[in-house]
Amino acid sequence: MDSQLSATDSRLSLIDTHAHLDYPDFANDFDDVLRRAADAGVTRIITIGTSLASSRRAVELAQKYENVFAVIGVHPTHAEEAGEDVITPLRELAQSHRVAAIGETGLDYHELPSVKLTQERTAEVVSNALQAETEGEVEVRIRDGAVKSKQASIFQQQLDLAIELKLNVVIHQRDAWDDTLAILREYGRQVSGVFHCFGGTREQAEEVISLGHLVSFTGIVTFKNGTRVREVAASLSLGEFMVETDCPYLAPEPHRGKRCEPAYTRLVAESIASARGIRVEELARATTATAEEFFRLAR
Repeated sequence: MDSQLSATDSRLSLIDTHAHLDYPDFANDFDDVLRRAADAGVTRIITIGTSLASSRRAVELAQKYENVFAVIGVHPTHAEEAGEDVITPLRELAQSHRVAAIGETGLDYHELPSVKLTQERTAEVVSNALQAETEGEVEVRIRDGAVKSKQASIFQQQLDLAIELKLNVVIHQRDAWDDTLAILREYGRQVSGVFHCFGGTREQAEEVISLGHLVSFTGIVTFKNGTRVREVAASLSLGEFMVETDCPYLAPEPHRGKRCEPAYTRLVAESIASARGIRVEELARATTATAEEFFRLAR
């Protein structure tokens, strides 16, 4: 960590590019959360919608607080509860000049019906239950297909809207790498996105970047078991990535296990700067410039 800067050093200006400020976790001390962020040099915060209701709250916060901007979208794990048409309500929300991008959207196969079935299964299967189990597996595969299809439809709708509105996209991907990339390749360079909370390999990061997208790093880079992600963050060129908290999740060390908040963007930046052997001001300048361009924020 760079100890040469005071918490309020005016030379440091960071942007938390992925926060969930509309979550109830921040309801009791919201103004204090913003104050601590400012004290840590986090001058602007991008609050991310995960559903239509969450996106509305994000826009309301952005309209109320000068240093908060909204991203509106439907998270893949909310796809099943969303209507068939998410473009129309999102288009209406996007009329606010405080909307900086579309998302977070993408694909998430981490909790498919088949995954849940595997987790719930016991080691013992009696012989007379084998046929029923086989039939159950067929049903689960059908349900998997329906979930994947709905997620893909909602993802594609949001990509279409982003192109229509000339906005970039915040992408969520979990256990669905190949399918996510396949959909994005269909759009070519019509749309640019950022793979938030990136935890993949250097090769995957390079693949994303070669397609015209960015990656973003969270507090995982500070974890003892975050060596690989930290090395990826250290190896990319400045301008190819941004920093975020994904708060209230993934609090960095030394706060791991507690509620995360935007002020901790500084700890993410310091960890990456240390791994790169540069001062945190240099990393802050680069990631802030990248975020300003991506989200089209006024300097």
